[in-house]
Amino acid sequence: MRFTRPLLWPACTAAALLAACSSVPSGGGHPMSFFITSANPGQGGNLGGLAGADAQCQRLAGGVGAGGRTWRAYLSTTAAAGRPAVNARDRIGPGPWVNAKGVTVATSVADLHSAGARLGKDTSLTEKGEAVPGYGDAVNRHDILTGSQPNGTFIAGEVNSTCANWTSSDAGAAMVGHHDRTGLDESAPAKSWNSSHQTKGCSADALKSTGGAGAFYCFAAD
Repeated sequence: MRFTRPLLWPACTAAALLAACSSVPSGGGHPMSFFITSANPGQGGNLGGLAGADAQCQRLAGGVGAGGRTWRAYLSTTAAAGRPAVNARDRIGPGPWVNAKGVTVATSVADLHSAGARLGKDTSLTEKGEAVPGYGDAVNRHDILTGSQPNGTFIAGEVNSTCANWTSSDAGAAMVGHHDRTGLDESAPAKSWNSSHQTKGCSADALKSTGGAGAFYCFAAD
């Protein structure tokens, strides 16, 4: 009588694959949890509202293998149409956050908005790990859309600081920060990563005129 050895390898292979998959981090294996968008959706300050901006963060993160996380744009909005204002700092989770090269830029929301935050030209990189041109470069793109005060909250009053809550590509203005923490002088606003000055408008050309390209910060909220 001939005996046949049971075929065990399919089960073993399945078990090995299951173990391997279970060890992959939720971000798809990519350590990044913070970046500056490498591309604007294409309509200047009109990002499609907060939902559209979040979707852009998710798309760009997915393009580099980090789409398994929940990405949020660091943007504030003002109260309008019966909806309450939104603070950028409340949208991004608890931290810590690291850039595409694994460098920690902040350990918590409080740290992010403190003098000890490690955001700057060398650390505030795109999702591809690329530096963004800043003040003094041939092309200056250091203006990053935030619509926020230095503490990460919305700007109250009549000032249009959010391009109509990120739905305008024409009229209005937006508050921006300097990702390189450098400007025309040594003042606190010039060195602020999230609250430096207003733009001249919300069109792509208006954003370029003050040193920007409609980029914004993205943080992994989980």
